[in-house]
Amino acid sequence: MEDELRAAAFGDRPGADVWWALTGTPRQRWLAAVVLGGQGHYAAAATALGPLLRSGDHLIVSLAASTLASHRRQLGGHAAARPLDALALSTARAAEPTDQAEPTDQDDDGVDVAGARADALLGLAADALGAGRTAEARRLHARVTPQTWRTRVRHGWVAAEIELADGHAQRAVAPAETALHHAEAAGATRHILKSQLVLGTALVVWGTPESVERGAHLLQCDLNHTNPHGLLSLIWPTALVLLTTPPGRNSAESARLRETAANALSCVLRRADPISRRIAASSPWIPGSLLRSGEPPNADAETNFLTD
Repeated sequence: MEDELRAAAFGDRPGADVWWALTGTPRQRWLAAVVLGGQGHYAAAATALGPLLRSGDHLIVSLAASTLASHRRQLGGHAAARPLDALALSTARAAEPTDQAEPTDQDDDGVDVAGARADALLGLAADALGAGRTAEARRLHARVTPQTWRTRVRHGWVAAEIELADGHAQRAVAPAETALHHAEAAGATRHILKSQLVLGTALVVWGTPESVERGAHLLQCDLNHTNPHGLLSLIWPTALVLLTTPPGRNSAESARLRETAANALSCVLRRADPISRRIAASSPWIPGSLLRSGEPPNADAETNFLTD
């Protein structure tokens, strides 16, 4: 059963039905929450993660806290994510063996103490980015030594996001490329698509004719492959970035992309828990132009939705 969940969370089946696992073991429930978050089922994921935060298993608490923090950030809640990432770091430390000579097994997907610690530090770095503290983000990012493919991928995402936040889009391309390479080598579909989003965004923001063309092509390909998997958390930001390119995009194409982004975000908000909806309503990173009637307005059209 865990193999099925891992294939959904970290492999080639990100759109799989994992609802059955919500009554399983703590690890199964955590894996299911990872999958459901990628599908935009934030309320269901939060419901699964809440009890895990209060469990006595330090590793599970750390992984659950990092996951919930990631879901908060995906709707612009960097401040709300910070205490969760701090909890993830403290419990990852508590999960470390007291006897340093004691051998520890390394999990291939980073579902272990070292992976949990890396998740927490990278989460805190992403939280700092959302608050505009790039120097702090760099310090936290530098404390991570990737040991597994998943940490290497997330390490590359945050490295690219730091460069983008500092106004160095060209420098963001290399770590984004590295993240994509590791995701492809692992055959992790959701991570591949997220890496393409980060890389495509870096190329578009770089702004040369060649980089914009390549970035737009990559993002369109990304959108085409994200839709069939139902990864709503990636669909709306991908369509949103595509709206900015190329300058000569016709009005019909722009309208289609805007509708795609609005539909995906609207669906995500309907599936979100009340805390997530409040976060989205007040976040400066959720464009008000995408919100449907009856959803809370937000006048600031800036976006900072990459941090995961």
